[in-house]
Amino acid sequence: MTASAPPPGPAAMQGRPAGLVSRAVAAVVDTGVVLGLGLVTLLAAGALRFTVTGPPFALPHLPPRVSSGCAAALAVGYLAGSWLTAGRTVGGRLMGLRVAGRSGRPLGPGRALLRAVLCVAFPWGLLWIPVSRYGRSLQDLVAASTVVHDWYRGSPGRDLTRSG
Repeated sequence: MTASAPPPGPAAMQGRPAGLVSRAVAAVVDTGVVLGLGLVTLLAAGALRFTVTGPPFALPHLPPRVSSGCAAALAVGYLAGSWLTAGRTVGGRLMGLRVAGRSGRPLGPGRALLRAVLCVAFPWGLLWIPVSRYGRSLQDLVAASTVVHDWYRGSPGRDLTRSG
């Protein structure tokens, strides 16, 4: 009797590089999370101003450059913090993805921050995934990282440099 191939689904994808579609869906979810965090921050600032100055309640109005800078900083903090602590963002968890170094170990603070800045500044770097031999985005190439399917909290120490 011969061994059969693993059934299609999460078990068959475990440890393999994530593709463009799953990573894009995770990015859309993470964008929603960052927008929600931004709204909560604005509401908190409005509530603080209301508490200090009194009625009427109003959300702060920031110049476009300031609000764009705050949004970018919030996104970078969310991404880097998520990758540093859990190895995944909310979108990554939903899609069963994990960000790691090429060795399979979690990213350190410097690489997590670099990757987050690159993801916010150059989101179109994801378009390199279908062209890449190992399914890496431009951000992954610069930050020496990889994104793999990890539904079952992965196999530590697995060599991810030649997966796929």
